[in-house]
Amino acid sequence: MGRKLWLTTSAAVLLWAGAAQAQDATAQQTDTQEEATSLGEVVVTAERRTTNLQETAVAATVLAGESLDDRGVFSLEQLQFVAPSTTVQNFGQGNFFNVRGIGKSEPTTAIGVGVTTYRDGVPVFPGYFQAEPYYDIGSIELLRGPQGTFAGTNATGGAVFITSRNPDFSGVNGYLMGQFGNYDNKKFQGAVNVPLSDTLAARFAFNAEERSSFHNITGNYRGNPGDIETGSLRASVLWTPTPALRVLLKGDYNKLDFGGYPADPARATNDPFEITANGPHSGVDETARVSLNVSYVFDNGITLRSITGYQDGISEFSTDLDGTSALNNTFYDRVEEDVWSQEINLVSPDNQRLTWLLGAFWQQDNVTFPVTTFPRGAYHVGFPEGGFDYYIFGETPKDTKAVFGQISYDISDRLQIQLGARWSESTSRNENVYTTYPALGLQLVQSDEVTAEKTTGKISLNYKIDDNNFVYGFVATGFKMGGLNAPNFYVPASSFGPEDVVDYELGWKSTMFGGRLRTQLGAYYMTYEGFQVVVGDPAVPLFSSIVNVQDETVLMGLEASAQMKMNDWTVDVGAAVSHSELGQFYAADPRLTRTGTCNANTGPATANCINLDGHTQGYAPELTFNIGVQYDFHLPNGAILSPRADYAHIGEAWTSIFNNEALGDRLEARNLVNLLLSYKTDNWTVSGYALNATDQTYIAAVNSGLRYAGAPRQFGVNVTRSF
Repeated sequence: MGRKLWLTTSAAVLLWAGAAQAQDATAQQTDTQEEATSLGEVVVTAERRTTNLQETAVAATVLAGESLDDRGVFSLEQLQFVAPSTTVQNFGQGNFFNVRGIGKSEPTTAIGVGVTTYRDGVPVFPGYFQAEPYYDIGSIELLRGPQGTFAGTNATGGAVFITSRNPDFSGVNGYLMGQFGNYDNKKFQGAVNVPLSDTLAARFAFNAEERSSFHNITGNYRGNPGDIETGSLRASVLWTPTPALRVLLKGDYNKLDFGGYPADPARATNDPFEITANGPHSGVDETARVSLNVSYVFDNGITLRSITGYQDGISEFSTDLDGTSALNNTFYDRVEEDVWSQEINLVSPDNQRLTWLLGAFWQQDNVTFPVTTFPRGAYHVGFPEGGFDYYIFGETPKDTKAVFGQISYDISDRLQIQLGARWSESTSRNENVYTTYPALGLQLVQSDEVTAEKTTGKISLNYKIDDNNFVYGFVATGFKMGGLNAPNFYVPASSFGPEDVVDYELGWKSTMFGGRLRTQLGAYYMTYEGFQVVVGDPAVPLFSSIVNVQDETVLMGLEASAQMKMNDWTVDVGAAVSHSELGQFYAADPRLTRTGTCNANTGPATANCINLDGHTQGYAPELTFNIGVQYDFHLPNGAILSPRADYAHIGEAWTSIFNNEALGDRLEARNLVNLLLSYKTDNWTVSGYALNATDQTYIAAVNSGLRYAGAPRQFGVNVTRSF
């Protein structure tokens, strides 16, 4: 792998170097060339101040809201097809969202997320409730690598900042969109901006969609497997009583009925859209969120900002656990979660040699599995004597508090040093968490807590070679707290330790050909201590434990992206190569016959006590690549006809640290093509689209011994009227 990475790096450097030389030659001929449209400046706001992406020491993908529909990005799941090093596996009542192989790969509330998602500045539910649609969006910023010295929560893998469009004082304006497609798809979306006075403005937006199932299901199943019906509303109010004071209040509501998530056994060889089932299929998420962002600029230019958030969600889910009509194994659960958060920032003015940011953060996350009467046979475990029901109830609250800061000092006009630090403390509790086995008359109860604190930091050296080239190098540390494993029939209650990461990164960003081409190139090397992994039976998702890899785990890679605007051509490219190696660590794959003991540190190595040293981290493909190409035809009537094609490749990946292909652990590579043809005139836009245009059949996720098929070809037309 080392040679492959070196060759790829060398080729990329030669490509960038050649382009830079071409830029110098082109600059000498600009007087004789036809003027072309250049790319507009892309800014990053995630660091609580607005900076130019090309002069910011961060590996990031930034998407403007108006480009999301063009690139087929309607929710978190599609983000993986436009951003390097990103994978999303939607397994039903949640998803595995990973950046550089770090994020979440366990369906449990016991472990924190490695990639934090922010909605309008507020960190959202950590794990559940990630499927809400993207509509009326201002921008999406995906930052890769450890984050934490400038905002919100700790993140060892990255962070996503989603900002919906804000109200403004430009007048009454907005849009309405209607879409019709195959699988009986109907989608309606719209927004309106209304200035109520010189200091008060409001914006209202909605999204509603329904679609029939992709699957043909036979058997005595219940529900409407795969049929979706969703509705979302958002209201925003902006108040600026003085030039110094800005108050922004946002509230949104989502009710998302996905009809369950049809699936069949991971090792099945049949068409994944032709399955049998004899259990229930349902999946409904209902969430509400309120955020309040208040900022005040003092006379000396210092900004005081408060970001307050409250979120409440209920998720109900049921599925046929064995994925066939042969057995009677079904699963039900209900999750209730509410999250309070508060962040305070003090931010210096931008126009000075020394800039700084100070912040404090607090969050309380309450997750409840309420005592509920489920149908008998709700969760059967495959014992030879016939099986029994398994339930888990209780509360798993988590509290986090932190202080952080970051300073930047311009040593010269071109050289800058940045220093950041964060102290955080987190407490995770299991309060009256009990697992019940009615057939055995057995109940296991746990009331325990674990607390961890850590100081992390970042040092970065940034150099502006000239007005068009920016290089940087930094070392950053990150931290993810430990937690508690609930007791089960196999394993008693236990705790697991925190996870620490050191990230070394180098980057080069360049602007070429008079602003018509932008490039970003970066390399990273990340070492983890106490890397958190799950050891559990994929056939029974709650029979699992989180443990720490004691030896060092390494992830490394190269990321490159480019954006070009040349006359009427627009091109976007992103690519990443990566390599991961778990440290020495022994574990017994519970899917294999168990004999003897297996100590995580000493083994001994046997057929069912496996040394995982050198194994690949789950959901960490070695190669991801995406490219989008668009051309604008200017018609005589002033209209613009724009064909666009997007291609994305996500390489094969493992879904388990055991890397056992015979047991269905390999997720095959996927190659997706999206096509779009848009006709824009005055205030009207008419578009025809085809998603997964080649109709590739692929498996999008594997969880609990079940495989979940990715969406087949979808096509249709949408019409948008702006006003």
